[in-house]
Amino acid sequence: MADKTETTNRQEPSNATPLLLESGKTSNSMEYTADAPVTQFDLEEYTLEDAIEQIGFGRFQMKISVLTGLCWMADAFEIMLLSILAPALLCRWHLSRWEEAFITTVVFVGYLISSPLWGKFCDKYGRRKGLIFCSSVILYFGLLSAATPNFTWLLIMRGLVGFGIGGASQSVTLYSEFLPGKIRGFCIVFLEVFWVLGVVFEVLLGLIVMPTLGWRYLLLFSAFPLLLFVISCKFFPESAYYYLACGDREKATEILKQVADGNGKPMPAGRLKMDETTTQRGRFADLFATRQTAITTGLLIFIWFVNAFAYYGVVLLSTELFSKNYNCDATSDAVETTETCFDDCQTLQTSDYASLLITTFAEFPGIVITLIVIEFLGRKKTMAIQFLLCSVFIFLLNICASRTGLTIILFVARALISGGFQALYVYTPEVYPTHVRAIGLGSCSSAARIGAITTPFVAQVLLAGSPALAFSIYGVTAVLCAIACMLLPIETKGRQLLTSVQQLKEDLHRQK
Repeated sequence: MADKTETTNRQEPSNATPLLLESGKTSNSMEYTADAPVTQFDLEEYTLEDAIEQIGFGRFQMKISVLTGLCWMADAFEIMLLSILAPALLCRWHLSRWEEAFITTVVFVGYLISSPLWGKFCDKYGRRKGLIFCSSVILYFGLLSAATPNFTWLLIMRGLVGFGIGGASQSVTLYSEFLPGKIRGFCIVFLEVFWVLGVVFEVLLGLIVMPTLGWRYLLLFSAFPLLLFVISCKFFPESAYYYLACGDREKATEILKQVADGNGKPMPAGRLKMDETTTQRGRFADLFATRQTAITTGLLIFIWFVNAFAYYGVVLLSTELFSKNYNCDATSDAVETTETCFDDCQTLQTSDYASLLITTFAEFPGIVITLIVIEFLGRKKTMAIQFLLCSVFIFLLNICASRTGLTIILFVARALISGGFQALYVYTPEVYPTHVRAIGLGSCSSAARIGAITTPFVAQVLLAGSPALAFSIYGVTAVLCAIACMLLPIETKGRQLLTSVQQLKEDLHRQK
């Protein structure tokens, strides 16, 4: 905290003159003597991090938690939709296995292209504006997807949906900037509950809608959560960190007052300290400012790639393995990878939806495990252990198991990989300073989309020809991901959010 003294030329209406204090200390109150007022300005400064810590967690953060959770639910609807839509259109439109895979891939291509763009947008123009725009894009093209006349138009519409989804992860950036350090990890991991609820509701929606109304109504109903989120965005405040990075102390202070009023807590005494080093925002080059920051960014890009590759791989494998027990016939050639055998085409049955629900519920124990260990072991070890154990269960898919055994293996694998994903969502916003936090998360999300783009060709195309090779690819990459987690230079457990690259450099120096 720094103490500064300022003078003022303001004249009071009386003939009194200000009485200077011998102590040199200042106050924001005004005291009067018989002849003169004593003007005192308390210009003691507090940092934004100190203010967030003092105000603490309360009703304001609970409201933001629900709003962010709604964004995650809507995102989950659009992503889980793919594992139901693709098998249905494979049969209805007589698609090849490659075309089936493209239905999923095109969404993540849009995600890949847009993630760093949304990140840069949010760093330069605000997190709230970015969320409003990206959610509107998802809603608009999600609704248009339901009216597509053919496969080509469906790919275009879903690709544009993916372009919008690329900005949804910025809700975590905004959310994390309102959270005290001690509870930040817990809150971000807890967001996974909303994701799981979205996935569960989408599976139930598919179970009800697909046999009766068909895939077009599934697309239509799946867009409704986005409509709710777009409407609720007016209740989302802008980040005080963003305003501070813009040099707007007044607006940043106003946001802090909203948080304090919402929690029924007093504001810190004094005024908000400006960070003079934060002048430019959203520069990709700052992610590689030093050797250590470049290593951090490089490792995170790889970890995000593998995490998404494995996570969506497990999701797609669940659909494929339940509809056809590939792991019991590694030499099966019943399904061609380049031509479609329509006699062998099978849509999801009620039992398949039930199995999907069971594996989806696996994410709940994944949340619990991560909540317990992330503040005890730290972010790096939590991720490494979960990825390593996930690889073990993926390798177990090579065993010819019963449907019950297969469900258990996929249940545990999904619990572990989803827990690792949440820990990664905690770590990434914490490791980057304010003015590159959004573009850092956006760039890492782009890497994740590359993993998501490639995974359908392993989980759907390669699986049909060589199940053992498909399982091995997922298992080996998960092991490499665990190693990469342990090589990260920075542990962010218990650390305040950084506001400048200089602070990041100092933090790296302390952890050497």
